[in-house]
Amino acid sequence: MSPTNRTVVVTGIGATTPLGGDSASTWEGLLAGRSGVKPLEGERFAELPVRIAAPVAVDPSEVLPRPLARKLDRSAQFAVIAAREAWADAGYTAPAGEDESVAPDRLGTVIASGIGGVTTLLDQYDVLKEKGVRRVSPHTVPMLMPNGPSANVGLEVNAQAGVHTPVSACASGAEAIGYAVEMIRTGRADVVVAGGTEAAIHPLPIAAFANMMAMSKNNESPQTASRPYDKARDGFVLGEGAGVVILESAEHAAKRGARVYCEVLGQGLSADSHHIAQPEPTGRGVAAAVQNLLDNTGLDPAELVHVNAHATSTPQGDTAEIKALRKVLGDDLDHIAISATKSMTGHLLGGAGGIETVATVLALYHRLAPPTINVDALDDDIDADIVVGEPRKLPADGPISAINNSFGFGGHNVTLAFRTV
Repeated sequence: MSPTNRTVVVTGIGATTPLGGDSASTWEGLLAGRSGVKPLEGERFAELPVRIAAPVAVDPSEVLPRPLARKLDRSAQFAVIAAREAWADAGYTAPAGEDESVAPDRLGTVIASGIGGVTTLLDQYDVLKEKGVRRVSPHTVPMLMPNGPSANVGLEVNAQAGVHTPVSACASGAEAIGYAVEMIRTGRADVVVAGGTEAAIHPLPIAAFANMMAMSKNNESPQTASRPYDKARDGFVLGEGAGVVILESAEHAAKRGARVYCEVLGQGLSADSHHIAQPEPTGRGVAAAVQNLLDNTGLDPAELVHVNAHATSTPQGDTAEIKALRKVLGDDLDHIAISATKSMTGHLLGGAGGIETVATVLALYHRLAPPTINVDALDDDIDADIVVGEPRKLPADGPISAINNSFGFGGHNVTLAFRTV
């Protein structure tokens, strides 16, 4: 088999999310239909038009040693926690080289963030104003760099094949995983730690998103505020956390006897070229990404049984995505179970593609699609089979496939495809 056609598989998963401090508790929360959205407490949020968000269920301070945590932005803390879980879940016991089953120069990391160390930047500016120059942390620049999460994960595992950080707003995490697939397919790496992370629950980003009219202002009922596909949806709810997967060439995974969750078929990419923040209303760009995925992977729509949708709970975006899926998949869309997990986790921006990839991998592995919660009255324009209320069993026999969609400000469209093994 030529280096450019190597099969890529998922051998490890890790997460820290609004539903749990690891992938198992997150998956349990998704299947239970539990919301991670809460009121924001404290004076600094009191005057905001939006006073709800979905913080991580387990704070990094409960997991990471203080000397390490104080050198990492919150986004990097999440990435390290999720990567450690994924690395161990894949069966690795030490950094590359010390664990002789992977060489350092055959290992890479691609961890993305849509915003990077924004909380460090804003908090340290407050320190500068209030306490003076000498009190600004010397770790500020490495902490605020968008590549900080990927670099720190690379240091953790001794990755030397490449450490990368694609930035494409809310599509960043998915684009990172797609880039990691290409690293393995082109022969540059045998193993890549990939995913997305975000930590932007801070008054300034919330105020800015709220003034764009992008966020739900349902402060009175936080747990029902994120409601993709519902007629009453009024914007997304900001979440935080990270999702990470270990990708390997199938040959490398087999050589070391690794457990395989699923195969990664590939990615589809496109750009709307429509507006810096608004989705293209007909779904033209999204449809192009899905078609690009089918063309690149040879995925048969008849085999496609599940979609983890981008579905942020915005009126325009949710509808455009369904229009795009219908345009490309036609009648095959009728047999596809669609889940909108942001109804429970909120929208993790650049981290969304990471945790939603973890959810998609687990949906295939367990052949079970998570529900979409808070759909009390389905929008008349949503012409698709939305999994509502309870998890949905996926076909028990034969190979099945699923896709995960991620779209970002700037018109970035990324869709990833996975298949059972």
